[in-house]
Amino acid sequence: MELKLLIVEDDRLLAEAVSDYFTGKGWKTDVVYNGNSALEKAERKTYQMILLDVMLPGRDGFSVCRKIREMTGTPVFFITARVMEEDELKGYAVGADDYITKPFSLPVLYAKVMAMTGRIRGGGESEMLVRGDVMVNVRTHSVRIGSEVCPLAPKEYELLVLFLENPNRIFTRDQLLIRLWGYEFGGNERVVDNHIKKLRKALASSRCRIHTVRKSGYRMEVSV
Repeated sequence: MELKLLIVEDDRLLAEAVSDYFTGKGWKTDVVYNGNSALEKAERKTYQMILLDVMLPGRDGFSVCRKIREMTGTPVFFITARVMEEDELKGYAVGADDYITKPFSLPVLYAKVMAMTGRIRGGGESEMLVRGDVMVNVRTHSVRIGSEVCPLAPKEYELLVLFLENPNRIFTRDQLLIRLWGYEFGGNERVVDNHIKKLRKALASSRCRIHTVRKSGYRMEVSV
């Protein structure tokens, strides 16, 4: 699976340097320079990591992080010139996973990002995506619930990966249609409901549950 990074940094030279470094390591990067653009990207795309400057024009990083946490569980690293204790505590309170203090080493930043994304995907193996008792090998597309193999059709598999990467995030039918079927899809939006129903049946014995959020869409919750 392609690793995607969102860089939110108003220092364009720094943003370009980080983007170039991660691109050279095989990541796909998006760069934005303000908080509102960051939220638009986080709403439309799925990322494995978000690097977020604290001091941004308009909406600051704390506000952006709080809104991102309402949409996704993607790891967020704050980038800042200096960290005061109260700011650090505030950052963790709104959902940040770590702080990177300027100036920083790009290899060290990369190592921190890979360590975090490796833990999330299970056992440090980037090809594994694990939530609760559901394990997906994103290279072979194999799915297991506990020790049992769970065969899925292609669209159910794509839905599962999207939900596992974004636990607790609500996706509307339109968002799911665009992401999985594309802008040009001419069929009925109820096709989403049909695939959700099949995926729910496949996950019936797992700790991952797809809930219908009235007048909003669907959300996956993972019980401990």
